[in-house]
Amino acid sequence: PPTGTPRKRSPPRSGGNHRLILHPRVDRSALITVRMVKYSVPAHLIGQRVRVSLRASCVVVFEGRTVVATHPRLGTRGVTRVELDHYLEALRHKPGAFPGSTALAQARAAGAFTAAHDAFWAAARKTSGDVAGTQALIDVLLLHRSLTADVVIAGITSALSVGAISPDVVAVEARRHATTHTPTPAIPTRRGTVVNLPPRRPTD
Repeated sequence: PPTGTPRKRSPPRSGGNHRLILHPRVDRSALITVRMVKYSVPAHLIGQRVRVSLRASCVVVFEGRTVVATHPRLGTRGVTRVELDHYLEALRHKPGAFPGSTALAQARAAGAFTAAHDAFWAAARKTSGDVAGTQALIDVLLLHRSLTADVVIAGITSALSVGAISPDVVAVEARRHATTHTPTPAIPTRRGTVVNLPPRRPTD
């Protein structure tokens, strides 16, 4: 019979699918810092710790078991990536901060804030003034939480075509176009949170 101590077996490998779990605290601008990069989360999480799954190509943020934010993982330290949706309630209460916000600039760059949104915004400001017009636009942007982007844009286009500059009309038209679409589950938000918005983007 063989002599000596049997060799211990190494634990099975996970096939390279390693995920690092972190628990950063959300700052007053609704940002978390992961590997020297800042990512936005919904504003109601300010002051709380969240669970972050750091993956090879993305950063996934959980509130309990619920995914509340997903960002592509950025490799350049010191940069900030924000989602406009995370700040909509705060911006509705401070509509003057909307035009120069970093969140809007990044949404434009990503193609999430489209020409249709711009057209509705311009029409709403012309009809109701800058403050109320911007708030109406934000109400339209909130529709993206429960409806797909294409049907919201279809709703905007239909509303503008009949001169109805109203978020309610956009919602009705969007839902009419959504009959063959599956709505995206809405992410619940909480009211009453004070948000320090990320720094405004530099002006040229």
